Amino acid sequence: MVLYRRAQCKGGTFALTFTLNDRSSNLLVEHFDLFKSSYLWVKQNRPFETVAIVVLPDHVHLIWNLPLDDADYSTRVRLIKRLFTREVMKLGVFLKKRANGERSCWQRRFWEHQIRDVHDMQNQVDYIHYNPVKHGLVKCVKDWPYSSFHRYVREGKLALDWGGGFPDYIDSVAGFPG
Repeated sequence: MVLYRRAQCKGGTFALTFTLNDRSSNLLVEHFDLFKSSYLWVKQNRPFETVAIVVLPDHVHLIWNLPLDDADYSTRVRLIKRLFTREVMKLGVFLKKRANGERSCWQRRFWEHQIRDVHDMQNQVDYIHYNPVKHGLVKCVKDWPYSSFHRYVREGKLALDWGGGFPDYIDSVAGFPG
C-alpha cells in the first residue's frame, strides 16, 4: 500500500476535494439526501466543523476545522465515501467494478490543502461558493442549493447577490486554473 504524505496538524483547517469516478455523473445531487446523511453520520461520530461546502453533481469541495486533538481527515473522507457508496448500491445504482473487483463510485484519492492564514481561508471559501457558477451549473451563486453559501447569507457574512456577474473573479483571486 502506498503511503501518501498528507499534512498532519491536530486541530488544523483543511480544504478537501473528493470526486466520483464518473465525472459525467449527477449521482451526488440526484441522491443528495444519501450524501447528506452519510456526511452527518460521520460528523456525529468523528466530529469536525464545516467551514464551507459545496456539493456538485460529481465532486465535493469543503473546508473542515478538526478538533484540537485530531488530524485524521482521511478517515472521515473514507467513511463518507464508503457510506454513500453503500447506500446508493442499496438503491440498485450500477457501479462499475475496479480491476481488483471492488465497486465504488469514488476516485480512490482526494485533494487536500492545509489552510495557511486568513487570506488563504477567504480564497478557499470564495472558490468553494463560486464553483457551481464556474462549472456552468447556475448563473448566480445563490441559485445552487447544495452550498454553505446560503448559511453565510443567513449569518450576514455574504450578500445574497455575491458571486453574480463576474465569472473571472474567483480564478484570479483564488489562484486556481479556469
